[in-house]
Amino acid sequence: MRHAKTLHPAVQASKRFALLMAGASLAAAAWAAEPAPKDTTATNPLGGKAAPAATAKAPAGQPRQITWEELVPKDWDPSKEFKGMDLSALDDGDPRANELLMKMQEVSNNAPTNPAMNGVEVKIPGFIVPLEEAKGEVTEFLLVPYFGACIHTPPPPANQILHVVPQKGAKFRAMDTVWVTGKLQTLRNDSMMGVSGYHVSASSVTKYTGGSK
Repeated sequence: MRHAKTLHPAVQASKRFALLMAGASLAAAAWAAEPAPKDTTATNPLGGKAAPAATAKAPAGQPRQITWEELVPKDWDPSKEFKGMDLSALDDGDPRANELLMKMQEVSNNAPTNPAMNGVEVKIPGFIVPLEEAKGEVTEFLLVPYFGACIHTPPPPANQILHVVPQKGAKFRAMDTVWVTGKLQTLRNDSMMGVSGYHVSASSVTKYTGGSK
């Protein structure tokens, strides 16, 4: 009887790195119960291009609709610390493979936020990862840019996770797709599901139906 082949540590490290730094694998898309927001797909977790400068400002008194890409500092390169590494050179059982995975997770957990977004009233689409629930409603959750993050796949970088506390409970389940509106803060939070670099006191959490409505 043949046993299932264990992945080489270097291959595991490579796969883990791809998930941590770039987002979900293509397989995650198959699990989606609802279509992902246009700007936050499994194959493009950073959410496409930011709005042009001329149209980026919201009307007075209205939240600014943003993409996930805007949460990432333009000069941040998560792979720079690993450039030149030859993962294929790591032998089976090489402790450096685990050390590399730990380093990758550390880089992901400490991903820098964009200070320009601090204090901005925003509206952003994403997927719910519940943290606290009461009476059938979610009272605290993480918002992530692609389906399966933190549940089926490793957490995204901290600058791609929002810690959301709605003003009132929201009747949604894990991985439901929603619009979150509220004031964005560059505030770190550690939870059992992942490290978030942003906090949102949400004035509203509504079902994502496509477009900007």
